[in-house]
Amino acid sequence: MTKTFFFLSMFASILAYSQEDLLKDIDTIKTPEIQQPAFKALQIVTGQSTKLAAKNEWYIVVAHRFGDVSKGFKDFFGLDDASTKLGVIYGVTDGLSLSLSRETNMKTFEGGAKYKLVKQSDNFPVEIVGYNVMAVNTDLDKDNYPHLKFGDRLSYLTQALISRRFSENFSLQLTPSYVHKNLYEPTVEDKNQFLTGLGGRYKISKRVSINAEYFVNFDNNSFYQNPLSLGLDIETGGHVFQLLFSNSQLNSDIGYLTNATGKWGKGQIFFGFNLYRVF
Repeated sequence: MTKTFFFLSMFASILAYSQEDLLKDIDTIKTPEIQQPAFKALQIVTGQSTKLAAKNEWYIVVAHRFGDVSKGFKDFFGLDDASTKLGVIYGVTDGLSLSLSRETNMKTFEGGAKYKLVKQSDNFPVEIVGYNVMAVNTDLDKDNYPHLKFGDRLSYLTQALISRRFSENFSLQLTPSYVHKNLYEPTVEDKNQFLTGLGGRYKISKRVSINAEYFVNFDNNSFYQNPLSLGLDIETGGHVFQLLFSNSQLNSDIGYLTNATGKWGKGQIFFGFNLYRVF
């Protein structure tokens, strides 16, 4: 009886020690820490960032690009020749948002889908977001294109947005892109265009950051320039206000990437702003 009691006591002690040791191991297991978004605004400057609208959030977007500032006082430094984009963005989930917009220049409608693929964490060095757009150019006229069909008005954009938040103040993003246009002018551009963009954000105060982005278009036949833009983000209570200078006047995603006409070296740049209001 004494031996039995002794062995039972030993077994209970070993079991209790093992359970305590197991609980210690469980306590030391850490879940991967998810990093904060690399960007505060949905755009770096005009190009998209990896930030998405949260679930059930509505964004109202107002984007404005004035005319070429190099024309001077005659056009009041571009104020007489402006292009405006109005749009809405809705967060279907935290990882998926849908957008719809219309720009005055070329009278272009764009519908887009933005979706998170991978989050930056302790176990993964970057955040990856997919972005797809279909645009409809309603400015095309049958007087100029007698055989124009609706499908000819369409163009498409596919992007992979790959960002990394290096610190509280500094983030970078790489943006490989593909554009397809159903109707195009072969003397100035190609039907299929491949681009790669690099953009970044540096926070200089609690509510202000400096942003920049540049896209290289590998379409060697292109008449247009590579878009280069500089911006300033100002955070307020309900929205982010972005001031910017760019050599591309267009606000639409596809137009911005493939139809930049200004040259920084000649002072042919466009001043503008992006305003987001979230509900």
